[in-house]
Amino acid sequence: MEKEKVGTVFTYFSKVGVAGVKLTDGSLSVGDTISIEGHTTNFQQKVESMQIDRVDVQEAGKGQSVGIKVKERVRPNDVVYKIVE
Repeated sequence: MEKEKVGTVFTYFSKVGVAGVKLTDGSLSVGDTISIEGHTTNFQQKVESMQIDRVDVQEAGKGQSVGIKVKERVRPNDVVYKIVE
């Protein structure tokens, strides 16, 4: 299992369980499996929905900021990796 860095978390909306992620190194699509890692964060999940400015998108590229529904709490500066089969 390989992973490539795609971005970092810049905020977390606890009420809705959404991570704000700045894509600094790669692109992300709905259906991708991601790993979010930080000092106290370490889990993997599939990207089931992604939004830019509250609009659902299927994919986003480097330089964009997206909201991703996450199953656990994340923290600013956690690193988001895409799992590459």
